[in-house]
Amino acid sequence: MAIHPIDYRYGSEEMKRIWEEENKLQKLLEVEAALARAHAKLGNIPEESARAISERANTKWVKVERVKEIEAEIHHDIMAVVKALSEVCGEHGKYVHLGATSNDIIDTANALLIKESLEIVLKDLRELRSILKNLAKEHKHTVCIGRTHGQHAVPTTYGMKFAIWLDEIQRHIDRIEEAKERILVGQMSGAVGTMASFGEKGLELQRLVMEDLGLKPARISNQIIQRDIYAELMGILALIASTLDKIALEIRNLQRTEILEVSEPFGKKQVGSSTMPHKRNPIRCEKVSGLARVIYSNVIPALLNNPLWHERDLTNSSVERVILPETFILLDEMLKSMKKVLSGLEFFPENIRRNLYLTKNLIMAEPLMLKLTEKGMGRQEAHELVRKLAMKAFKEGRDLLEVVRESEAMEYLTEDDLNSLKPENYIGLAPQIVDNVIAYIEEVERRERS
Repeated sequence: MAIHPIDYRYGSEEMKRIWEEENKLQKLLEVEAALARAHAKLGNIPEESARAISERANTKWVKVERVKEIEAEIHHDIMAVVKALSEVCGEHGKYVHLGATSNDIIDTANALLIKESLEIVLKDLRELRSILKNLAKEHKHTVCIGRTHGQHAVPTTYGMKFAIWLDEIQRHIDRIEEAKERILVGQMSGAVGTMASFGEKGLELQRLVMEDLGLKPARISNQIIQRDIYAELMGILALIASTLDKIALEIRNLQRTEILEVSEPFGKKQVGSSTMPHKRNPIRCEKVSGLARVIYSNVIPALLNNPLWHERDLTNSSVERVILPETFILLDEMLKSMKKVLSGLEFFPENIRRNLYLTKNLIMAEPLMLKLTEKGMGRQEAHELVRKLAMKAFKEGRDLLEVVRESEAMEYLTEDDLNSLKPENYIGLAPQIVDNVIAYIEEVERRERS
C-alpha cells in the first residue's frame, strides 16, 4: 500500500527506480562483488571464489524477500545481505564481506546511487538551460516593467529575467560537476577506518574496489564516509530547489489576474477549480514552490548527521534512508515540472505594455533626473525636484511628463528631451548583457560536446 506521495504522485520512474529496494540491494551486492575481486587480485582469496561471488552478486540470485526474512531474524540489514549472498555462493560464500564493516558497503553503495541520481539531475538542468537560453534570445527586446519591493521601478526586459535564471542554472551544473570529486567517494577501511582487518594491503585493496566501481577512494574515514560530504550534496540540491522556487514564484506573481503578463500553460481540458469554472491557477509553479520547502527542511538533518559519537553512531542511518531518496525524487519532480512550464510559457504582450505605462510615466523619474543633471542641474537638486514632481503627479493622477511641462524643470529641458523619455528607450545595455550570457552558455555547451 502506497503511503508517501513519491510512491504514486511525484518523481519520474527513471529516478524512482534508482532508489527502489531492489536497485539499492543490487548496489550493495555490486560493492560486495568488487570487494571479492579486489581480494582475488591481491591473492587473499581464490580467483574462482571471486568469480562465483561476482556471478551471483545480483538480485536474480539474492532476492529482496530473502534478505528481509533474514533481517527479521537477526535484526541487522547488511549482515542479512551478506548471509543471503553467502547462501547462493555455496562453498565460496565464506569469502563474502571479508574484512569489511557494514558502512564500507552502505556508503560505497550510496555513492553509486547518488552518482546515478546526479546524472539525471544534470540532464534535466541542461535541458532547462536550453529552454531558458531560447527564451532569453526570443525575448531579448521584450520590454517590461521592473519591480523592486513589489513596486514599479524602471524598465527591464524579459530577456534579462530569463538570462538571470539561465546563468544561475549554469552555476548549479558547475557546482555538481565540481562537487563530484568530493561526493562520489567510497571506502573500504574496516571497523573504525584503520584498515586493520585488511592487513598491509588495505590501501591497495580500497583503491582496487573503487577503481572497479568508478568511484574515488576516501582519503580517510572512521567507520563512515564523513557526513559533511552528504551535507554538501544536500546543500547543492537545496540550492537548485531554491532557483526553481524563485522562477516559480516570479511566474506565479506575473500570472496574477491584475498583472497577467505571462502564464504557465493551461490544458484544453484542464480544470482550475472544483467550484469556479473560470479559474486558471498556476498549479505547477505552486507545486514547485511547495516541494522546495520539503527539500529545504532536509538540509538541517543532513547537517545534524555530521557530528556523531566517536567513530560513529547510528543516528544518521535512519535519517538518510528518508532524506536521500526523498530529496532526489522531489527535485526530479520539480525539474521536470519547470521544464514543462517554461517550454509552454504563455505571454500576454498587451498586458506587458499596459503595465509598462500603468504609472503614467512615473517610471521615467530616474532618466528625467539624469537628463536634468546632464543639462546642468546638480544631481541632488535634480533628485529633489523630480521627487516633488513625481509625488504631485501621483497625488493628482496625472502623467509625470505633463506635470514636468508645467514646472521649473523646463528651464533646462526641451520638448524633444521629454519626448525621448519613453520606457522602451530606457533599458540600458540589457540586450548586450543578455547576449553576453548567451555567448557564455553556448561556449560552455561547445566544451561539453567536445
